[in-house]
Amino acid sequence: MLSIIIPTLNEEKNIVRILELIKSSKFDDYEVIVADAGSTDKTVELAKDYNCIITKGGLPAKGRNCGAKIAKGDILLFLDADLDIRPRDFVSEAVKKFNKKKLDIASFPIYPQRSNFFINPITLGLFYNIPQFVFRDIFPMGAMGIMVKKDLFCKVGGFDETISLAEDHYFIQQADKTGKFGIIPSVRIYMPLRRFETDGYFRTAFKYLFCGIRLFFSKPTRDIKYDFNHYNKK
Repeated sequence: MLSIIIPTLNEEKNIVRILELIKSSKFDDYEVIVADAGSTDKTVELAKDYNCIITKGGLPAKGRNCGAKIAKGDILLFLDADLDIRPRDFVSEAVKKFNKKKLDIASFPIYPQRSNFFINPITLGLFYNIPQFVFRDIFPMGAMGIMVKKDLFCKVGGFDETISLAEDHYFIQQADKTGKFGIIPSVRIYMPLRRFETDGYFRTAFKYLFCGIRLFFSKPTRDIKYDFNHYNKK
């Protein structure tokens, strides 16, 4: 069984898209767990309409951990709520390739939902997707979408909730020490640009670069403020 875990906070404008993609999949042995951090919009109501299991969440790391605690599946798939994912039947494709490659943990390439001068397939390729493949054996990376066997997740101890940024990369690196890591290129994650637009392109890029450099030397970042879904705040 597959448990799909989605941390949320006021995602009524986005969550239906990813839940529709999951629902349309040919893969039917799954559950969807929404770990909500106290939404004041219709996020939870919409998730219930899709028969999601609702649990209390928090920041993304805590939300993922809370979802994993009640998950019944032997494989966990962590997804952000605002993603678009291809192919449309990405759940079946991800499970098939995960099992075929005999992986214990996996991540996916990332593309922008729309492009501009700063963020486009070329820049993401140069600064994320290509390095993700080239350095996968010495510096495994993964964000926004992570698939992992539940027993390995428990062995690692889940996501470190004290890390303020890039806790997903750190989790993969810890899991890679005892499990087999791989990338599934046939499943493509399309991310929104709202964090870059709200916090600034250079500021956001610098924060992720800084965290990445520290992680390379096994020093996760615990001192950078992380705002969870602050995009609509004035």
